[in-house]
Amino acid sequence: MTDFITQLEELSINAWAPLQSMIYDGWVIRMANGYTKRANAVHPLYVSQKSLEEKIAFCEALYSRHGLPTIFKLTSASQPPELDNLLVERGYDFEPEVSVQTFDLLQFDGMIAPEVRIEPEPSEQWLTAFQRMQKLSDEKKTTLTKMLANILPECAFASIVLDGHVIACGLGVVQSGFVGLYDIATDEHFRRRGYGRMIVESLLTWGKQRSAHSAYLQVMIDNAPALNLYEKIGFQEVYRYWYRIKHISKT
Repeated sequence: MTDFITQLEELSINAWAPLQSMIYDGWVIRMANGYTKRANAVHPLYVSQKSLEEKIAFCEALYSRHGLPTIFKLTSASQPPELDNLLVERGYDFEPEVSVQTFDLLQFDGMIAPEVRIEPEPSEQWLTAFQRMQKLSDEKKTTLTKMLANILPECAFASIVLDGHVIACGLGVVQSGFVGLYDIATDEHFRRRGYGRMIVESLLTWGKQRSAHSAYLQVMIDNAPALNLYEKIGFQEVYRYWYRIKHISKT
């Protein structure tokens, strides 16, 4: 299981690109102007040699210099195993867990819905709609645009347009036999009408057409509507991740 968790973590790192990143003794350090914790966190994936105290101090100094809180994205496979306990001792705050789920596409026989448009790059219409649905500032939209341009694996930007407006959208990223689902969003005025499911199943079909045998996604454990949708499709939880955060001192 540890190897599988690491594999999915690597896929998600590639699928959600930051603006800057570096490898530090087995840890992947990422930054993206503070937009999303995933892209602004330390991912302690691999066995390393330096002392934990030295490595944590390095990360804290680095994020502080960039005006960002120090965030660690942790799983049961994080290295070394004692890292989480040490962060607790150092006063790091806990963020609620996120469920990582997978789905076997061999049992999926869907289609790209006629209502769903799929493009290889995000159009301005897609970006503007996502900004509206997620209530992003112009600054965050600019950061998101740069992050999406940094994704190296093949992408699919899905959308449903009604009366000239995008009412649902999502992102699929395919790599190494997996398709990852990201940024699934539906306009609040059009929810519970099946549009989200159309986006998801169309992206799964797109991934399968590109030889993906499995799909994965990440969903907050308190997001009941999304959890219900993914369960109906057939996704099952594989593991959870959580964040430890040291906020910037205001004194």
